[in-house]
Amino acid sequence: MKLIPSFKIKSLFTAEENARIVDAIRNAEQQTSGELRVFIESRCRFVDPLDRAAEIFWNLKMDHTVYHNSVLLYVAVRDHQFAIFADKGIHEKLGNEFWQKQVNLMSRHFRENHYLDAILNVIYDTGQALKEHFPYDPNADKNELPDDIVFGK
Repeated sequence: MKLIPSFKIKSLFTAEENARIVDAIRNAEQQTSGELRVFIESRCRFVDPLDRAAEIFWNLKMDHTVYHNSVLLYVAVRDHQFAIFADKGIHEKLGNEFWQKQVNLMSRHFRENHYLDAILNVIYDTGQALKEHFPYDPNADKNELPDDIVFGK
C-alpha cells in the first residue's frame, strides 16, 4: 500500500509567495493605522466560514486595536471556504457592500485556482480603504499586530 503524503497547509504557497503576502500586508499598513492579518487552515470547523473567522479574530485579539480597524482574511483551503471579518470601526465606514465586493473578487480568483492573486488583491483593496478612512499618523501609529501569515491545522 502506497501512502500519499498529507497536504501541509504551510506549503500552499512557496516561501517567495508567503513573503509577497507579508510584504503586501506591511505595504498596506504603512499607509494606515489599520491592521490586516491572514489566517490559512485546511478545514473550517463551522458551517459558516464567517463564524470561524470571527472566532479566530477574537482569539488573535484583533479587536484590541485602538481604532477598531483591523481586518482578518480567513481561508480554509480544503473546504474551499473563505471569509473577511472586519472590526466595527472599519466595518461602519465601509458597510456590507465593500466586503461583498471583496468576497466576490476572491471567489472569482479561487474558482480559477489563483489563491495568491485573491489574497493579494483583497489586501491591496482593504489597505486602500483603510488608508482613506484611517490614514497613517507617523507621530501616533504603531504596528499593533504581527504581519505574518497565521497557519492553522
